[in-house]
Amino acid sequence: MSAGTRPLRVGVVGCGVMGTDHARLLARQVSGAVLTRLTDLDAGRARSLATELGARTSADGPSLIAEDDVDAVVVASADATHSALVLAAAAAGKPVLCEKPLAPSLQEAARVVRSLEADGAERLVTLGFMRRVDPAHVELRDALRSGAVGTPLLVHGTSRGVSAGPGATSEGLITGSFVHEADSVPWLLGSPVTHVCWQAPRRSAGGPELQDPQLLLLRTADGVLTTVDVLLGARYGYDICCEVVGDAGAVALSGATHATSLTTRSADLLRTSAYAADWRPRFAEAYRRELQAWVDGVHGLPAPALATARDGLVAAAVCDAAVGSMRAAVDGAGPWVPVVVPA
Repeated sequence: MSAGTRPLRVGVVGCGVMGTDHARLLARQVSGAVLTRLTDLDAGRARSLATELGARTSADGPSLIAEDDVDAVVVASADATHSALVLAAAAAGKPVLCEKPLAPSLQEAARVVRSLEADGAERLVTLGFMRRVDPAHVELRDALRSGAVGTPLLVHGTSRGVSAGPGATSEGLITGSFVHEADSVPWLLGSPVTHVCWQAPRRSAGGPELQDPQLLLLRTADGVLTTVDVLLGARYGYDICCEVVGDAGAVALSGATHATSLTTRSADLLRTSAYAADWRPRFAEAYRRELQAWVDGVHGLPAPALATARDGLVAAAVCDAAVGSMRAAVDGAGPWVPVVVPA
């Protein structure tokens, strides 16, 4: 930020786990910004966090967006509220960083993007696909761009958590977890996903209404085949992996980015690994970089490219195809479904 430039005054909508982390980063670790406002359905939670961080509270999301001391907005509230808040911020001419998804359905995401583009406001909206600035993913992408493995042929990804949250659904595994791969795989390869196929093995102990794990197969326009296993009830820890196999080698995210391996002399000659309980330790730096890039971009400074509203629409279309394959599945095997991005 150049000398004399006023810090970006940011309001955060939603003070759950994600919103609280964003608020603390903005208040303590992001240069060029100052946290001014918070709001949450739990007013007491918002007040407590505001006291901690020296901010003020607003009654709700729309009123926070309208505040004179808010220049830009972070939306980290419930998924169903995202589209209305994004459109409200854009209508007020205020940049907004919205956590994924842009909207809870493909149809609603398309409506939001059409509205933004019709008003020339798409430049105001950024989607929270933080893997685009995660150091390990950036390094992996750079390796592919350099030709280190030759021509990519296969991608293998894993998306695992300790346990599924309350009320988790089979579709929610796709739209809430796999959505990250729906964005990161085409970003890594530089090629759009054209078809998706859903497969399912036997269920874990997640309950009769939840198909966990799931296996998603993706074909991109460059001919690469990707496999992604999604398992929220892995129990052993939070584990995100990605390997790209080419015709001249293979490159993978380093386990050191999210796990500590320990090899010891013992009767069983075991090698053990300790994993985080959730996504925050693994992607803490990515979230900080994402917020810093967003703030720098608003100030007109050089910054890494972040995901746009249209990127959010494309990811929603990939997830919609995956859900369509799941719904058409017979004995755990779904058909290949084309990805159709609404105009």
